[in-house]
Amino acid sequence: MPGSRKFVFTPATRAEILSELYDSFWGSYAHMFLPNSNSSLPLHATLSEVQSQAGSSKEIQITPGRPCGHIFMKGESCFRCKDCALDDSCVLCSRCFEATDHTDHSVSFFIAQQSGGCCDCGDSEAWRIQINCPYHPPTEEVLEYISNFTAKAVQATPRATPKVIAGSEVPPVKNFSDRAAVPQELHESMSRTVGYALDYVLDTLDYSPEETAVPRSEEELMQQPTGDPMSLKDQFCVVLWNDDKHSFDEVIQLLCDMTGRTREEASASAVRVDEQGRDIIEMNSSIPRLLELGQTISQIDLGVTIRRAYDTFREQVTSVIIEWLLDLTRSRMASDTLCLREVIASELLSQRKQTYGRGFTNSHEFVADLVDPARLDWLLLYHTRLWKKPRLNLKEVYASLLTLSHDHKLAFASHFANVYPRIIDAYLLTDREAETSIKYFALQLFTVPSIAVYLVRHHNIVSRLLAIITSFFTNQIHDKKIVYPPNAQTDIDVDAPPFRSKRFMTIFSDLRYLCHNEPVQQLIAHNREFVTQFSRTCQMFMCINPNKRAVASHVEYETDVWISVFNVTLSLSRVIKVYGEAFSRATVAELVSAITTVMHHILMVSAIHDEERDPARFPRVSFHHVDFGDTTYEVVEFDVMDGWVSFHHSLQWLLAELFKHVDILDESSLQEIGLHSIREVCLRNASAQAIQTIIDYPLRVIAMVAQIRAGLWVRNGFAIRGQVMHYRDFMLRELCYDQDLFILQTALVILDPNSVIVSMLDRFYLVGFFSGATLHAVYDNTQMANMVEEFLYVLITILTETANANKMLLPHAVRREIVHALALGPCTYTELVKRVAERKSDDVCFDRVLGEVANFKPPETTSDSGTYELKDEAFDEVNPFFYHHTRNKREEVEIILRNRLKKKTGVQEPVLVPKPLNITRGPFVTLSSVFESEVVLQILFYGIFNVIGITNSMGAAPPSAEAIIDQTLHLIMLAIVEKPHSFSTLAAGKTFEETQNLVDVLCTLEHHTKYSKVYKARIGWILAEIAKYQPDEIRKRRHVSAPSDGSDPEDVKKRAAKARQESLMKQMKAQQISFANNFDDVDDGDEDEDDEDSSTHPTSYGTCIVCQEELNGTRAFGSLGLVQPSRLLRRYPDSQQGYLGELLSCSDTLDRPSDLSMDTTFPPLGQNSKEEKQRPLTFEGFPPQSTRFGLHSSICSHMMHLECFMVYSGSIRQRHRAQATRNHPESIPRKEYICPLCKCLGNVILPVPLPGPPVELSPIPFPDWIRAAGISILKSKPDPLLESLQFRIGTGEFVFWGAQDSAYQSYLRSSDKADAMEVHKMVDTVMVVVKNVSQQTRHLRDRKEPDPGERGAGMYLPEELVGYTVSCIEISNRGGGQRGTTVADILTESQSRMVQGLVACLTKLASLNFKGRPDDGRDAVRQAIIKRLLPEWSRSSFTSYASPLLAREPFTILVEAAAVAPDMLRHVLILTYYACLARTVIGLLYITNKTRSTAWPSTGQRRYTHLLGDVRMFFMSVVRTSPVFEHAAEVAFQAFGEARIEKLLYAFTLPFLRRAAILCRAILPSQFPTPSGMDDACEYERLLKMLNIPPLSDLPNQDTLQNALSGWCSHYSHSSVASQSNFGVVLEYPAVYQIARLPLVMDSLFVKQENTMICPRCKTVPQDAAICLACGTTVCFQSHCCVDHENQGRGECNMHMRE
Repeated sequence: MPGSRKFVFTPATRAEILSELYDSFWGSYAHMFLPNSNSSLPLHATLSEVQSQAGSSKEIQITPGRPCGHIFMKGESCFRCKDCALDDSCVLCSRCFEATDHTDHSVSFFIAQQSGGCCDCGDSEAWRIQINCPYHPPTEEVLEYISNFTAKAVQATPRATPKVIAGSEVPPVKNFSDRAAVPQELHESMSRTVGYALDYVLDTLDYSPEETAVPRSEEELMQQPTGDPMSLKDQFCVVLWNDDKHSFDEVIQLLCDMTGRTREEASASAVRVDEQGRDIIEMNSSIPRLLELGQTISQIDLGVTIRRAYDTFREQVTSVIIEWLLDLTRSRMASDTLCLREVIASELLSQRKQTYGRGFTNSHEFVADLVDPARLDWLLLYHTRLWKKPRLNLKEVYASLLTLSHDHKLAFASHFANVYPRIIDAYLLTDREAETSIKYFALQLFTVPSIAVYLVRHHNIVSRLLAIITSFFTNQIHDKKIVYPPNAQTDIDVDAPPFRSKRFMTIFSDLRYLCHNEPVQQLIAHNREFVTQFSRTCQMFMCINPNKRAVASHVEYETDVWISVFNVTLSLSRVIKVYGEAFSRATVAELVSAITTVMHHILMVSAIHDEERDPARFPRVSFHHVDFGDTTYEVVEFDVMDGWVSFHHSLQWLLAELFKHVDILDESSLQEIGLHSIREVCLRNASAQAIQTIIDYPLRVIAMVAQIRAGLWVRNGFAIRGQVMHYRDFMLRELCYDQDLFILQTALVILDPNSVIVSMLDRFYLVGFFSGATLHAVYDNTQMANMVEEFLYVLITILTETANANKMLLPHAVRREIVHALALGPCTYTELVKRVAERKSDDVCFDRVLGEVANFKPPETTSDSGTYELKDEAFDEVNPFFYHHTRNKREEVEIILRNRLKKKTGVQEPVLVPKPLNITRGPFVTLSSVFESEVVLQILFYGIFNVIGITNSMGAAPPSAEAIIDQTLHLIMLAIVEKPHSFSTLAAGKTFEETQNLVDVLCTLEHHTKYSKVYKARIGWILAEIAKYQPDEIRKRRHVSAPSDGSDPEDVKKRAAKARQESLMKQMKAQQISFANNFDDVDDGDEDEDDEDSSTHPTSYGTCIVCQEELNGTRAFGSLGLVQPSRLLRRYPDSQQGYLGELLSCSDTLDRPSDLSMDTTFPPLGQNSKEEKQRPLTFEGFPPQSTRFGLHSSICSHMMHLECFMVYSGSIRQRHRAQATRNHPESIPRKEYICPLCKCLGNVILPVPLPGPPVELSPIPFPDWIRAAGISILKSKPDPLLESLQFRIGTGEFVFWGAQDSAYQSYLRSSDKADAMEVHKMVDTVMVVVKNVSQQTRHLRDRKEPDPGERGAGMYLPEELVGYTVSCIEISNRGGGQRGTTVADILTESQSRMVQGLVACLTKLASLNFKGRPDDGRDAVRQAIIKRLLPEWSRSSFTSYASPLLAREPFTILVEAAAVAPDMLRHVLILTYYACLARTVIGLLYITNKTRSTAWPSTGQRRYTHLLGDVRMFFMSVVRTSPVFEHAAEVAFQAFGEARIEKLLYAFTLPFLRRAAILCRAILPSQFPTPSGMDDACEYERLLKMLNIPPLSDLPNQDTLQNALSGWCSHYSHSSVASQSNFGVVLEYPAVYQIARLPLVMDSLFVKQENTMICPRCKTVPQDAAICLACGTTVCFQSHCCVDHENQGRGECNMHMRE
């Protein structure tokens, strides 16, 4: 076939291969597979597709004991329930999840990123409880079989050599009810075809390369192995391979440059590489050309091979064969779904056969180290030779075979274990595409308990994994293979390549998954060799990457190798946790043996000197004598400030885990093996010095951490700080730091606690301090104080932390962590998880415990987050000295607890008494006896004595004084709580410096001027408790000088001070009165002068954010703003009838919180969840074609002088020129900048109008004003200049407000006065931006405009900038507000300033066209606006108002009036409101006549008669001049009724009133106050009252308005506008804007995505989808398929946003 097809693989070739395979497979029995008696498959189709289309994949009959086995496809939802699952690898498909009850469980779901995983429902080994799926019920027979198999495997004798299970040993699946009778001939035909196909695949892959490498020469190319029997010099192919390093753009550009492809062709090739895993980019016989191409591509580390076209063609055939095998696993024979998979499994587990004498055999060196390799073994080894798609297909085939039966799973696992080391070799060293590696299939096997224990017992998989870890990290790698067995003497090198690998993490994960299974845990606990092997591995990582303090100079080069080392050791520590947990199943003898073993391995590397061992990691152990108190102690000699110290002590961590089984190490249990205490356990095989050596390594780290935190290691740079942060990190510390602390705590009960504490003092260099010497040879005063504080923190921790000592259950430990994390105050769930160790936050009990101790407070606004707040009763469990609290947090918690206790008890200074340790059994029951130690007593004495001494000598408190006293007093209180009698005796009897004892210094502290106020209550409690046992000593030493009245001396002092203060105040008051009487006249004069000054002093608006000088009228300044194109405003979509129903049922008030119509309770109730999933998925987004384009303006509220702005803008341009290659955040062509303070984007500076003479609204009544305005117009002379400044099309609009007005001149060419020039400069910034947008967006606007180059061209600013911005403000405030306010009251100060600035720009633009006129042309423009509004000036065709008023947006005219004549706003408001009413009537006629439905929501009786009057009469009066409109009105009222029409008129005109209120409040804040006493009235009524507009119901009494309406309507009906399809009026959507509706149950998004989530551009289901929340459109997110190459390669989200 290769030669006959000229080595070109086409779809026709694929179809031919599939046809041959199927025909050979079923022979003459095609009717048993094909539906409807088809004799053959359609071309290019697969069997599973045909069967699925024919409906043969109907509901499968329920078979008890059968697992689900549903194979997850890419993009499918997978569900995980922590409460039910055995581990995090157990998942459910959507069908099984919905069928099972997981109420109140911790459930999560994720999206499968690849195919190949399977549903674990029905697998009894995957669940900790029965989940009772109705589709996959368990059977007792299966449960019993699994249980017996596991027990047998645990007790089995380990095999010296592993044994794999052959296919002949695997029985067929039992108890399957849908079995079909298979003729023998068919069975043989199927087996033979599958076997031959598999052998063909293997024969082809025999010659495929392991790695992607390009031959260096033609000779090397010709010597490549090939399956071509002729081996002729023929065609060769250059194949490009997929990897996870290079982007699409890199590959596309490379292909364009190297192969001459067009970008479209190169893009298609790159997509094939990504989807398939590789692609042939060139094929010919020109070897030099191919070599050059391949070598050039490989230079950027892209995978490329050059192979014979014959071999490449065969490899493509193997891909089709694998696809065919996958299809068979998805197909059935008649009703039998298992038969085909059994055949494939049988052939895979059989040995390969020789075909044509070209393939390898089982004697080949490639498999020489394997036991009885089957075809499956070969395929697993050859997995790296395949590419992405066949790899994934094979993994799916394997997954489907695992679900056949436990026997099949076991057989597959035995073969997988047979080749597992080789798989790891390839994964770690050669595989370019790790994410599709077969290594990840280990997760499917190692997490099954019965399989895991079988592999551990019969394949020594744990031992092999440990050997792999040892060899890999000691860099024992030869010829791309990890050496086995490893050389145990090889040293580890953290700078070697293995530590830089990112793939090793999964090796530790595999080991953890294996050892986490219950049966394997039993093996670890009962077989000493497991802990011995693991100890050897941990031994290798002991003390790696040590650190030494840099003293003289800074570290010159800081490497980041410590990050890799921490990743390795923390991964190992997680395995250590699992190993440690296994010994909870051990007997006391087994646990003691394990402890002895681990201690032995620690001492072997740390105590026994070896010349070959690295002295930096393991220095020679020596001891020295330390005098402390009256005793000399022998402790390990080590200088943390001069020696090498590592953070990593894995064997000590393992030992700590073993010591945590305090229930097994209890005295009564130890007596069973002839021991009496944990001390005997440790000292029977090791000396006290050996134990000291063991604990000294963790102690060194703790001391080093204290020194680093005290600032003694600053010259070591950031690397050392990073290590400390990881070591003490909340989420990681229980893997390392907490383990080291626990080892110290254990030492207190193994060794003499005095010796341990002195060792700690020696390591911290504090022996002198706690012996009375306050000066130190190395520490300065601050460092000394910090070290003392750190030491006392560690001492408190090891004396009081009882979680491990009492073997606290995990739910209780989780509860404790949550309580202490929330004690500081409420926080979000995400923040809480970061404060808790990962093992605890991931546990199944976390959410349940959180609900028990905390209340959830939901978010109140969209910017809020839900928070958890600790319940009041839970505060009783808080310990301020909890060892996970920092000092600052401890102080915060203490304040919170004291305030709570003060409120609860009424005591002014409450004392927080520590809780007792309550260790009732186990080896740590003697821990509290440490408080009887004289060493501890001496530490407590000098902790206070030294602070008092230093304070007295310095005259001020030394650094950390309060923290040290806090800690010392806490320890004293603890000692009193635990050992009251003995400690009291010691405290009063043992004397130290200056013959003082602890009681003496406490009495001194009680009355010390610096400290008595803070610590008096605590010291009083301590002395009172000691007095119970030593009353005479306390009475003798405590100085209580009682005054004659029996009051407290402190109170006497306070009263005396208060009396002195009152006396002074009286004297000062008398002096003030005298001064005021004597200088009364002078004061008055000064006040007058002050008044004068204040009246002339300019108003301040704050400070400039650049120069920090005051913003006032002395220098021009403005607000930083951003003007950008927008499509926020929505027009009513007349093509969709559902929106009319929403309007009829919506609230009549938009300035109050809106009620959500749908239930959004989360998590949804079970029934609601099911109903939600069954509901067709529609996002219900607003149609994008029904939006209105405009310009939206916003400001960041910061202001700047104009001069500063010009300088700042120049600096931005200079930065762009100086840093041309940088990706700057702003764009110079778009005039963008970044606010220097808040970093918001901006492009304009808006003028801030300064306060001037107040504008008074015209008091003339409306009819009189209309009459006077008409007379004034008649008296005025014609104004040719004004007429030339109006649009020729007769709309009454002004050309100077066009964004592209050709006559506009910038300030550079203007002759303005200096003060006007400043405003002109700011207007310039606006005009430049709006002109650019206007020029680019003409196609998005549908209004009539002058042609470019004419005056008035472009966007009309009053409507499309100012009006649009005000509309956006109004829309954003719909559905918000509170009683007593209107929408105008919600307007912020910055928004009001922005509207004023925009209107000021309009005013300035108008004045530029009337230079020389004293009023800047305001009167002329005012008259033009009045003419536009009065109908008598619109009836003559020769005027500038030929276009009807109702064709224009009335709010735009209101904006024009605000810009030039704010004094007539009230009267213009009335006219524009009624124009809006008439215009809305016309728009409603179009909508109601186009809508054909009768199922409208009932609105009841008419509710707005007092506001809208007789709606029918008003409608008819508007349309009476047009028979067409009149008929349309009759139809509308007949179809909808008066109540609904009234509601629609109300809804569509309410936004105008809201926008008018915002505009008027911004322009004239004092003239439009909020009406009072109308809270119960609807918003419409309140706004009419506020704006002083007569309601429509009063129209019969308004002759002037009737005349205006009549003229407007007549003009409209006789114009060409009325004959347009939509009557020339498009109404806006007036309800609260809603975003697209996402499903309440989020996983509904991922069910049948092909029906709901299709990208409209590429017509595919996006791999990662984004949903537009405005219109509900699905687009591709960060994908390659939908990219705008002409616009900087923007993705589809940006493309859609532009649309």
